[in-house]
Amino acid sequence: MNCRHCHAPLEHIFLDLGFAPPSNAYLNAADLKAPELYFPLKLYVCEHCWLVQTEDYAKADALFCSDYAYFSSVSQSWQDHAARYVNTISKRLELGPSSFVVEVASNDGYLLKNFVATGIPCLGIEPTASTAEAAEALGIPVLREFFGKKLGERLAAEGRQADLILGNNVYAHVPDINDFTAGLKAMLKPGGTVTLEFPHLMRLIEHSQFDTVYHEHFSYLSLYTVSRIFAEAGLRVWDVEELDTHGGSLRVYGCHAADSRRDSEAVAALIAEEDRWGLRERVTYTEFQAQADRVKDDLLGFLIEQKRAGKRVAAYGAAAKGNTLLNYAGVKPDLLPYVCDAAPSKQGKFLPGSHIPILAPSALAELKPDWVLILPWNIADEVRVQQPLVQQWGGRFVTAVPELRYPG
Repeated sequence: MNCRHCHAPLEHIFLDLGFAPPSNAYLNAADLKAPELYFPLKLYVCEHCWLVQTEDYAKADALFCSDYAYFSSVSQSWQDHAARYVNTISKRLELGPSSFVVEVASNDGYLLKNFVATGIPCLGIEPTASTAEAAEALGIPVLREFFGKKLGERLAAEGRQADLILGNNVYAHVPDINDFTAGLKAMLKPGGTVTLEFPHLMRLIEHSQFDTVYHEHFSYLSLYTVSRIFAEAGLRVWDVEELDTHGGSLRVYGCHAADSRRDSEAVAALIAEEDRWGLRERVTYTEFQAQADRVKDDLLGFLIEQKRAGKRVAAYGAAAKGNTLLNYAGVKPDLLPYVCDAAPSKQGKFLPGSHIPILAPSALAELKPDWVLILPWNIADEVRVQQPLVQQWGGRFVTAVPELRYPG
C-alpha cells in the first residue's frame, strides 16, 4: 500500500486493532442470523508527508450507505457549536444575501439551517439518502452525491462557485483526499474561504483516543500534513483555530494560494507545537499501540469486576467510537447487556460486532443500572445533564478514554 497523498510506500504501523465491522453498520434483528462483514482495522503512518491512514480495504460506498444512521442534530451541543460557527463566520466574511455557501457532507441540515434562517443562499452536498431527506425537509437544497474534483469542476462550470465552502468532520472521511481537495479548489471563488474541521492527530495521541479510529475515518490529520495537501492543490492554510470538539479538533481556514490574505501567526505556532510533540518522528507512532492496549485492558477489568460483584452496567451512546472500543476489547452482551441512544434511527437495532441491543434512553429509568458507561466521552457532560435521574437511584457514570474516569 502507498500513501494516499504523496504515494510513498507505507512501512510503519501506527495502530493495529485487528478486524472489525464498519462502526456505523448497525444491525437489524434479521441481520443477526447472517454472516457479518469484517475488515482489518490498521493504521499506517507515512514517513514522507506524515499522513496517518487506514489500510486499504473498505470502500466509501460500503461505509456510507443509504440508511446511514448518524444524524448530527441528535447532539444539542453539536447543534450549538454549528450555530456559533455560522454567526461568527458570517460576520468575519461579511456574508449576506448575495453570497453563496456550500457545505460538503451536510448530513441532516444541522448547520445549513442557520444560513437558511438568515437568508444566505446555500447548498448541501450529502450522499446518504436518510440524512439528505432530513435536510431537504428543512428547506435546504441538497445534491446527493459524493464530493470530489469532478463535482467541484461541474459546479464551477455551472456558475456555482462558493464564497464559503465548509466541511465539518468530513476531511478525515474521504478515501481520496487529493481528489477531494482539488474539488475544493475548483469550487472556491477567487477571494473565497474554505473552513474544515477535523480531529487533531496530536490530541488523539496525547489523550489515547484510539477509539476514534474506524473504517469511515480514512485519514488522521495534523496541521503540517493538511498544509502540504492544500499546497499541492493550489490552496493555502492561512489561519487555524483549536477547538475542544471531539476531544480536540482543528478548524483550518483555506484560500487560493495566490490570495492576498497573510498567514496568521497561529499557523506557524501550531506546526511548531506539533514538532515539539514529535509528529514528524517515527517513534511517536510506533509507541502508541501500548496506550490503546492499556485502555482496553482497564475497561475489560472494570466490566469483569462489576459482573463478579453483581453490579448492573449499561452503556450510553451508540457512537462509532464506542463500537471501536467494544470490538477491540471483545465486549459482548454478557458484560454489557444494552446501550441507550437518543437517535430513533438506532433504537431497536444492534451494535455491529458486539451485537449489543440499542434501547431508548427511557430504559435507564426502567432498569436502573448501577453504572452507565458513556461511550461518546466527548459529550459526557451533556449526557450527565440529560440523565439526572441516574444519580438519584445511586447510579454512577464512567468513561473509559483516555482512562477510567467517574464524571460527577
